[in-house]
Order: sequence, then structure tokens, then C-alpha cells
Amino acid sequence: MIGRVKNWAKRHWPRLRLRTILFATLFLVAALPGFGAVFLRVYENTLVRQTEAELVAQGAALSATAAALWPAAPPGRVAHHKVAGGDNPYSLQAPFSGIDLSTTRIRAERPPVAAGAKPSPDAVAAAARLSPIMDATRSTTLASIILLDRNGSIIAGSLAIGSYAALPEVAAALSGSASTVLRRNGAYRATYRFEWLSRAAAIRVHYARPIIVGDRVVGVLLLSRSARALFRGLYEDRGKIALGITAIFGLLVVLSGVISRGVTRPIEQLGAATRAVASGRGRVPDPPPTAAIEIQGLYADFAVMAAAIDRRSRYLRDFAHAVSHEFKTPLAGIRGAVELLQDHPDMAAEDRRRFLANADADARRLALLVTRLLDLARADMAEPGEEVTDVAQVVMRVIAASRTAGFSIEIICLDVLPVVAVPATTLEALLETLLENSRQAGAHSVTIHLSTTGTQFEVRVNDDGPGVPLADRGRLFEPFFTTKRDIGGTGFGLAISRSLIEAHKGTLTILDSAVTTFVIRIPLVH
Repeated sequence: MIGRVKNWAKRHWPRLRLRTILFATLFLVAALPGFGAVFLRVYENTLVRQTEAELVAQGAALSATAAALWPAAPPGRVAHHKVAGGDNPYSLQAPFSGIDLSTTRIRAERPPVAAGAKPSPDAVAAAARLSPIMDATRSTTLASIILLDRNGSIIAGSLAIGSYAALPEVAAALSGSASTVLRRNGAYRATYRFEWLSRAAAIRVHYARPIIVGDRVVGVLLLSRSARALFRGLYEDRGKIALGITAIFGLLVVLSGVISRGVTRPIEQLGAATRAVASGRGRVPDPPPTAAIEIQGLYADFAVMAAAIDRRSRYLRDFAHAVSHEFKTPLAGIRGAVELLQDHPDMAAEDRRRFLANADADARRLALLVTRLLDLARADMAEPGEEVTDVAQVVMRVIAASRTAGFSIEIICLDVLPVVAVPATTLEALLETLLENSRQAGAHSVTIHLSTTGTQFEVRVNDDGPGVPLADRGRLFEPFFTTKRDIGGTGFGLAISRSLIEAHKGTLTILDSAVTTFVIRIPLVH
């Protein structure tokens, strides 16, 4: 099951940038204390609203009971409340709780009882019937319950006879509207060590609800109670809080897994793969789908680099093998000539001259091979610069130097030749090599086409020679490969030419056609 979930997550994992992963992780970790503080504030506010809801429920039940037990409605205030409708004209609409510890005003402690008129007889009669119910409710809910008559005078409760008509919540109830206020609790004494952190510890919720008989307010129920203490509430809800803490730690574990999958593990795998590639025993693997975008790009770059190193190492091995093979033949010839001259000091003068000429030819071939090797090394190490060249001057100079009797050169070009981003010496060496190859191949005429294609300048060189066999065209640019070894060919000309032009972001290719056609493409100067 876990394996299937992991595979599904890998297939649908979004490509994330490294900075996105780090920012999200740091942001969430930094926000966790804030989430905890907000949770405590919201939780404490919920405790206060829960207390208000309990008082509202008690008040609704007691006011309905009082209305049922109240004697015939005497003259009193007309209730200015909205009737819920239907068959019950005494039902008030459920009040919307607007209690919020951050915005609700916290009033002073409830003042002492003020002097008031004698309670109305009907209220006293109703109190006598309602007192047992109020006592039972008070002993169960631990709320303070006071019954007031239609003038706000105290009828029943734990307080002495007096009036609360001046209290805002009582005045609102006498006009027919239930009202809730928050007041300070003068009797509060801290019980828990950190209880000072709670905003609701030292306040009481006061709720006043009118008693309505017919359409008149005949009395008021004044209920109050302290909200459940925050830390007591935390203790009582410890299971839920423990679940929340577990969820937070689980989130941290998930974030750690995201960082591990997106950053740490891919880097470790790339490091191990790099060491394996360096030792010649491995390759760079495909980037993990859960890795950050930058790390996936790093995998791709390392794979390109490893492929380039592998190609270069194979090239060096083949090159070393070719060098040893090419040097072996002239060295063997020189060594054989020397041994013959040493073993036959009385050799005829004509034979001596012939062996010395052979040794000299082999030595010159070795010197030419060394020179070409140095040229190839310089071409491979060449860096593109900012040098530009006027094509017209170079082409005319090369053609003037290459024209000989029996070897003609024709140019097909634009009216105005462009300026290219290649040194003049490089372009001149390329053209000279191609013209010399045509001459050695037995061509009598060469045609040079000059044109521009997009952002490149193109040079096409073809001749009327026998052409290069199709089987040899794939190896034509390899070092040491030549079909004219008998007349001094070293097999370096085209290899050096290609390295020179590629160093300046150009190309040298041969077309797959019946006529041998070399194509040079060079970047134009913008």
C-alpha cells in the first residue's frame, strides 16, 4: 500500500524550484508558533461563546417555564421584539452571538444592588412557583440566576432586595431584547501558574433574557457565569490537543521528507554517481522526479559533461593508438636503414645513398607528423574571439595563390560579401586545405559557391575530381585517415580544419552527393 502511494506521488509530483522548497519549509516552520497562538486565542474565544450559548439555553428554558407559571399578565412594557411566527407567539428569535474577546468591550464588575420599588405581586407569585426550578438549575449549571420583575426589581436570587434596572443588559431585556455583556470578575483569584496568559480568566458572561407573556415583558432572567478556564479547558481537551501536536510533528516529518526527496537525496545520489563516473564504473542516472528543478538541471548538466568526458577519453585512446601506429612505420624504416649501414660498412655507395634517402624521407614524415599534431592541439584548444574578417579579401587572396596551370577556380558569389566572426587566418587555412585536397585528388577545376542562409555565411567547394568513395566519407575527418599516404598525405588536414572552424562556432561537413562537395558554415557578424 505504502509503495503504491509513493509511486503515485512520484508520478504526480510537481516540479519545484529549490528556493520554493526552502521558502515553504522555512515559512511553515516560522508560522507554527503563530498557528499555536492563534489556536489558543480561537479556542479561548470558543470557550466564552460556549458559556454564552449555555446561558442562552438556560435562559430560554427558564423564561418559557416562567411564562407558563406566570399569573395573568398585568399591565407592563410592550415587548419590542420580533416574533418568530407560527403558533407560538412567545418565541424569540435565536440571538446572534457577537461575543469576541478581541473586540467586545469588557465592562466593569456588576455594581451593587440599587434601591428599588417593592416587587410586583404577580412576580412574587411566579417566583414562588419558579424558585425550585431555578435552584435545581443553579446547582447543576453553577450559574448565577436572578429573577427580576417588569421594573427591574429583584424577586428571587442570591442577592438582597433591590433593583438592576440601570444595567444596560437589563434595560435591553426590559425593552424585549435579549442581551449579553462581558464584565470583570472581582472575585477572581488565579488558580493556575500560567493563567495570566488567559484573557477570559477574570471575566464573567452576563446574559439577560425577557420573560414575555402575551405581548408584554413581565420580568427578566439575569444569568451569569465565568467561562471555563483556558488551562482547565486545555486539560479537559488534552486528547484533541495531543492530536493537534501530533499533526504538527507529522507536518514537520512531511516537510523533512520533501527536503530530503527534493534536495538532500538527489544531491547524495549525484555525488555517488559522479564518483562512479570518475572511476570509470558508472554513469549519471536520470534525475529523480521529486528533485528540485535546479537539481534536475544539475543532473542534466552532469550527464552532458560525463558524455563529453567519455567521448574525449575514447578520442584520446583512439588518437594514442593512431599516433603509435603512424609513428611506428617511419621509425621502423629509419631503424632498419641504420642497422643495415652499421652491419655493412662496405656497402656500395649507391645503396648507401638509397638507404640514407629512405631514412631522410621517414624523418621528414615524422617531422611533418609532429608539426601536424601541434597544429591539431592548437586547433582543439582554440577559443572563439571577437576577431572579424572581410570574406572578399580572404577569398581573393587564397584564389590568387592557388591558381596554377591546369587548375582553375570559379567563384559564384553575392554582389557584396559579408563580414564573418572568424579570424582571417582560420578561413584562409580552411580554403587552402580544401583546394589542396582537390589538387591532390586529381581535380582540374574547382567551383566555390558563396551565399548567406539566415545568420550564417555558407561556402560550398566542389571539384571535377574522382570524388571520395562513400565508404570513406564517414572517416574523412578522423586524424591520420588519408587515401594519399603514398604522396605524403598525413590525414591531418581536414581534422585540423574542422577543429579550427568548430572552435569559432562554425561547421565543416561533406555532402552525401555524387560530386564531392565540402560545406563551410560560419556565423555572420550582427
